[in-house]
Amino acid sequence: MKRQKRDISQRAYSKGYQLGYQGRPEEACPFRDGSLTAQEWIRGWHEGHSDNLDGIKVQASQQKIIALR
Repeated sequence: MKRQKRDISQRAYSKGYQLGYQGRPEEACPFRDGSLTAQEWIRGWHEGHSDNLDGIKVQASQQKIIALR
């Protein structure tokens, strides 16, 4: 049985979250400015960055990402 791919917006948010949590710069967004995927990536980046600053543990951040799938 084929596995269905997640929506590109979900993938963009997830990748943005991961890089934001890791402390990467917001300018690392790989998507074209103003596109829907760029907006989702930046939204994820902000949440990941915020969680990192708030001291959220790595396991909790990974559970957030898994819950998105």
